[in-house]
Amino acid sequence: MTEILVNRIMELAVRQPDKMAVAFKKEILTYRELAGKACGIAELLRKNGIGAGDRVCFSAVSKPEMPAAYLGIQLCGAVAVFLDKNSTPENMAAVYRESESSLLLTDRPMKEYAETCRILSLRQVYAEADISVADISASDTSASDKAGSKGGWEDASAVRDENALAELLFTTGTTGKPKGVMLTYKAVYHIFSNTIEGIGIREDEVLLLPLPLNHSFALRVLRAVLYQGAAVVLQNGFTFAKEVENNINAHRCTALACVPASYEIMRGQMQDAFAPVCGRLRYIEFGAGSLSVRQRAEITALLPETLIYNTWGSSESGGAIFCNVSEAVKDSLRIASLGRPLAGKVCVKYLDAEGRPVKTDAAHPGRMAIKGGMQMAGYFNRPELTDRTLVDGWLITGDMAWEDEDGNIYMMGRADDLINVGGEKVSPIEVENIAGQYEGIRECACIGVEDEEGVTGQIPVLFVAAKNGYSEEELLKFMAARVERYKLPQKIMPVESLPRNAMQKLDRKALRKIWENRGNEELLNPVVQALLTRRSIRRFTDELIPDAVLEMILRTGYYAPSGHNMQSWRFTVLTKQKDILNLKALTEETAGRHKVNVYGFENPQAMVLISNDKRNPNGCQDASCAAENIMLAAHSYGIGSVWLNPLMTLRGAEPVKNLLDDFEIPENHIVWAAVALGYPYHEGSLLKKRGDVVKYV
Repeated sequence: MTEILVNRIMELAVRQPDKMAVAFKKEILTYRELAGKACGIAELLRKNGIGAGDRVCFSAVSKPEMPAAYLGIQLCGAVAVFLDKNSTPENMAAVYRESESSLLLTDRPMKEYAETCRILSLRQVYAEADISVADISASDTSASDKAGSKGGWEDASAVRDENALAELLFTTGTTGKPKGVMLTYKAVYHIFSNTIEGIGIREDEVLLLPLPLNHSFALRVLRAVLYQGAAVVLQNGFTFAKEVENNINAHRCTALACVPASYEIMRGQMQDAFAPVCGRLRYIEFGAGSLSVRQRAEITALLPETLIYNTWGSSESGGAIFCNVSEAVKDSLRIASLGRPLAGKVCVKYLDAEGRPVKTDAAHPGRMAIKGGMQMAGYFNRPELTDRTLVDGWLITGDMAWEDEDGNIYMMGRADDLINVGGEKVSPIEVENIAGQYEGIRECACIGVEDEEGVTGQIPVLFVAAKNGYSEEELLKFMAARVERYKLPQKIMPVESLPRNAMQKLDRKALRKIWENRGNEELLNPVVQALLTRRSIRRFTDELIPDAVLEMILRTGYYAPSGHNMQSWRFTVLTKQKDILNLKALTEETAGRHKVNVYGFENPQAMVLISNDKRNPNGCQDASCAAENIMLAAHSYGIGSVWLNPLMTLRGAEPVKNLLDDFEIPENHIVWAAVALGYPYHEGSLLKKRGDVVKYV
């Protein structure tokens, strides 16, 4: 039976009117309030001439107005057309025209398109949608029967043809021109019911959703949670992992939906707080990309009590193949599995180059085709593309995969991404999974490029973003012990980070452009790599720094430039733990009295206090150059560092002054920098850098 989501919301508004449905920061909508907003928006749409079958574009902002507008559009029988909240006005207008829409709801500046697009403020429509349903309560009478005089509730029980168009989801996917994926009411129902069953979403769930709500993954999760009568907490992206922690704590979240790249952001920023915070979740679902083998092993080890899922899906199908990663990691072979199709709901077969069904194995993959009630009806106004994609009731994907005897599916990559090395097919995903396990690599990606020597047709190229220094020779030795020789990268390209799209999925097209425009790859030499990959490390292991290494690090410090070559600095080196702990304790004690911020550090194996004569007008600059040299040199040896600066304020404050005097730091010296050094206990936070700070004049 096909059910319509908005009808379900109306039922829940009666059954559990005061339960939280949607939250964003401090704003909360109960199910009663969400239903009322949806009814109010539907009424406003009708007053503006919107009726059954009309397309309505709207900004999918990560705020309560998004689900309210979505449900309101559905309630009045219109077709929801989702827009990226960050789309340019030009792109919004293009989708408006492409979808033949009748109305655009957005608060983006669209003045130049006012004559060609009919535009209303989404924020204003949401604010004006104020239908009161406070006296609706559970009884034997349906919501629609009781709502006769409530201004909108008389139509709360929507009746729809299950094959009627419900939504248009525009996507570029990975193959170019945006396509309007047509989803019927039947498809939408099966998409969210598959997710409920595949993940096991419960009625008492409180799910944190920090993803763009115009994307199919986020949408199916949103629909599923609301259909179950659970609660969804919206968040505007993963830029600051602290917001994830705050939302989990404030709303007592039990679940999280995110993409693999977001895990790296959270782990890097949250550091030791990641496991305690995320370990309280019942489950985490990863979508819009597959977790690497390294990530799967790492996450399940960090969060042993949290169920980890990875779902394969697309805009055309919703989530269709589900993997319980927490179980898969127990099997060294199955750890890389995509999962299994939902039994009784999703069918999968594999096709050869001529479109004939084939039996697959690791050496003989096939193009994956799927079938089920969740699949799209086609592409809007693109019949030829629809006919190529929907064949005899099957949705033909662009993915090459194979299936083992137990029904587990393994992804090889997009058909166009497979690498043909002398007739042998190489999966870029397999190469990435192996290389990604090598210590020193933060992330990597593989593509096939033309063999310029004309021997093998194509060769694998591996793009590597490093954590810290690593050896290409050792990396290749590591890989050679784990994969066949023809799969080894013939070229390794260093990059600062991998290019990704709005959903943080790897952009292989951008990698191909980097390869095609190569020639300056030597610019990213080891020195530049060290500059771009050094992060602050505040916690260190017990491993000692070899004397020769520490001496070389210090040498780079006093080889730094010095104004007028005065070299009036002093490098005081602490290697005894009692001295380091005493300095830490006295600094924290003194800083507390003088209201000076002290950011913590734990267990460094050495500290370098860089001081300079206060009569030297360049003292601060000289010390800064020396500190930077020391930290970069340390990083090149795989040693972590952090710059601490409270001593420059506390030089004359007791008991810190007395301790610095004991260290024989001249009294007329200011300690401009204290650098803590040691082998990293954790990775440093990868903070987003602003790109608008450089201006050529």
